[in-house]
Amino acid sequence: MSEITNAMRQLCESKGLSYEVVLETIESALSAAYRKDFGSKNQNIKVIFDPETAKSDVFDIKTVVEDLPPEELETDEDSSDEKKEKLANKDKKNSKTEKKESQKNEQYNAINDEEERKFNSKLEIQLSDALLIKKDAKLEDEIKIELDPPSEYGRMAAQTAKQVIIQKIREAERNMIINEFKEKEGEVLVGVVQRQEGKFVLIDLGKSVGILPTEEQIHTENYSPGTRVKVYVKSVDEGARGPEIILSRTSEEIIRQIFQIEVPEISNELIEIKNIAREAGSRAKVAVLPATDNIDPIGSCVGQRGSRIQTIIQELGGEKVDIIEYDENPEKYISNSLSPAKIISIDIDNNNKKAIVKVTTDQQSLAIGKGGQNVRLAARLTGWGIDIVSINPNEVSKSSKDEEKEKDNKKENKAISQTKPNSDKKEKKKDELKKDKSTKTKDKKEEKKDLKKTNKKSAKK
Repeated sequence: MSEITNAMRQLCESKGLSYEVVLETIESALSAAYRKDFGSKNQNIKVIFDPETAKSDVFDIKTVVEDLPPEELETDEDSSDEKKEKLANKDKKNSKTEKKESQKNEQYNAINDEEERKFNSKLEIQLSDALLIKKDAKLEDEIKIELDPPSEYGRMAAQTAKQVIIQKIREAERNMIINEFKEKEGEVLVGVVQRQEGKFVLIDLGKSVGILPTEEQIHTENYSPGTRVKVYVKSVDEGARGPEIILSRTSEEIIRQIFQIEVPEISNELIEIKNIAREAGSRAKVAVLPATDNIDPIGSCVGQRGSRIQTIIQELGGEKVDIIEYDENPEKYISNSLSPAKIISIDIDNNNKKAIVKVTTDQQSLAIGKGGQNVRLAARLTGWGIDIVSINPNEVSKSSKDEEKEKDNKKENKAISQTKPNSDKKEKKKDELKKDKSTKTKDKKEEKKDLKKTNKKSAKK
C-alpha cells in the first residue's frame, strides 16, 4: 500500500466512513483544485484519481444534445440579471396594455419554456460538435474530453482542495449518522447524560448526541452529567448543524422494551403486552395476556419476590407500575384495570363506550386514585369512559344480594334436579340409619337403668 492509501484507510477507521466515499471526496477536491488554476467556466471537470500511483486523469464531461439555433444558445456568461430584466420588461408591457392575468401567466410560461430550451455549454455539447470528437456519438451520450493533468497545483488550489475535503467528509459523516439513526427510530437506546443547555438535556449516544426536550423529560428525574439513561428515539431529522436526534423519556415504548428485556416470557412471546397507559414519573398500568392458560402473566412479570418488577421500576426512576391481566370481556377488563379497588358492579353502555362503576364509599378513593390518576389511567388503558359511583356499605343494594342468592338457588336447584333420584335413596338410607341408632340408644339406656336398680337392691341386702 502507498502512503496515500494508508492515510485513506486510517481516515476511514477514525471517521467510520467507507473507502469509496473517501476516494470520491479526494476526486471532487482535485476537480475543484484543477478548476481553480487551470479550468474555465464552460468546463465540467471530473478527476479520476489512483491512490496507489498518486496519478490522476482529468476529463471534461458533457452530454450530447440536439443542435440549437444560434439565438437559443446560452453560455455561463449570460447572467441571471438579464433574465430578470426580460421578465421585468414583459411585466411592464403587460401592465401598459392592461391584459388579463391569464395572458401574463401564458407569457411567463412561454419565457420559462424558452429558458428550458437554452443550451448549457458547461454540461452539454451539440451533436454536430460531438461528432467531430466521436464519430458514433448519439443524443444523450456522455462525451469525455481528456485534458492534460497538471504537474503540480498552486497554493490557492491546494487550499481549495483542503476545504472541499473537509466539507465533503463532514457531509459524509452527517449522512452516515442520519442513515444509521434513522434505522433506529422507534427503538430504545442507552445513553449518557452529557450536559444541560437551558431547558434541553444533551445525551451522548456514541456516534452522535441526542436532544431531550423539556416536554419529553420526566420532571422528577435529575439528569446529572455521567448518568446512564434509557431513551426512546422519537425522530431523526437533518438540521443546519447536523443530524437532530429527538429523544424521549416519557414514551410508553420505553416500558414495553424494558419489559421485553427483563421478562423472558414476553420476549419469547409467551406473554403479550396488549396496552400501556402511563403518566411518566408517577405511575403506569400495563395490560398483559398469556398465550396459554398454563402461564401466570402477573407472576411472571413480577418475578420471584418482586425481583423483575423492582428492576423495571429502577430503570424508570422509581415510577410505580401496575400489572393488569387483559380480558376480552370489558366488564372484567375494567374491573382489573381499577385494581386495587374492589368493584360491586359495572353497567356497560356499548353504544357510547362508557361504563358506570359502582363501589362502596370506602373503596371510592382507591378507585379514583390521587388526583383521579387511577381512573384516568384505567380509562386510557381500556379505551372506555369510566364514571365512579359510590354506595354506602350499609345500604348496598338488596337487589344485588338477591340476585346473587337467586343465582345460588338456581345452581342448587339445577344440581338437585340432576341428582334427585340418587338423593332420595340417600335420604331413605339416612332415615333408616337414624331410626336404628335411636332404637339402639334407647335399648342401652334401659339396660343401664336395670343395672342401676339391681345394684341398689344388692346393696340394701
